[in-house]
Amino acid sequence: MSKPTGILAVFPDPAPPELARTLDLSGYRWKSFASADEAIRNEPSDGWAGAVVMADTDPEAAWAFCRALRKREPGVESLIVLVSGSQLDDLALRDELFDDFCLTPFHPRELDARLKHLFWNTGGGSRPELVDYGPLSLNLETYQASIENTPLDLTYMEYELLKFLAQNPGKVFTREMLLSRVWGYEYYGGARTVDVHIRRLRAKMGEEHANLIQTVRSVGYRFGQSRWGN
Repeated sequence: MSKPTGILAVFPDPAPPELARTLDLSGYRWKSFASADEAIRNEPSDGWAGAVVMADTDPEAAWAFCRALRKREPGVESLIVLVSGSQLDDLALRDELFDDFCLTPFHPRELDARLKHLFWNTGGGSRPELVDYGPLSLNLETYQASIENTPLDLTYMEYELLKFLAQNPGKVFTREMLLSRVWGYEYYGGARTVDVHIRRLRAKMGEEHANLIQTVRSVGYRFGQSRWGN
């Protein structure tokens, strides 16, 4: 995993202590701002390397911050938002404003892992470990996924969920089981988190391949039917 050489823009200012501590311990260079205008005025000559936006306390200002940075030319890439569980339904309406999200209160290790995924520098080992299922291929070293050799732009947890399902084809998992196995028992979110990620995964996989993830009525989800032959 490689970190960006530039500086991250962080909202709000001052950054909450737990966020500041996580960024510092993870070795990121960052600067917090109270508004998008302030971030734009202080933008480095080489642009912001990314942004971390806490949207759980002042959602309106936080989304305005994201929107302003995205509309820049070039817009800020690698933008992660931190939201509360009650804000999950809002994410689908603002999908173009962020690359990944994390629920608050967050676990430092989870946020660090998501940030590392955002800034993953491809070009890993010569013999990567792969998970293949029909048209789907997942590279377990570079956190990359593709369908018919077309890369999928997945967030960290979207990738983790897809990897878990693809490694267990044909098995049915309840939302609670997926929360426990993919997110971990310390996760604060509810079952809606699974539905949000499944919906985003299907959309990114495209209409032709969305049915790889099947809904089992009144139970949960299943990936495929059985493992396809080589």
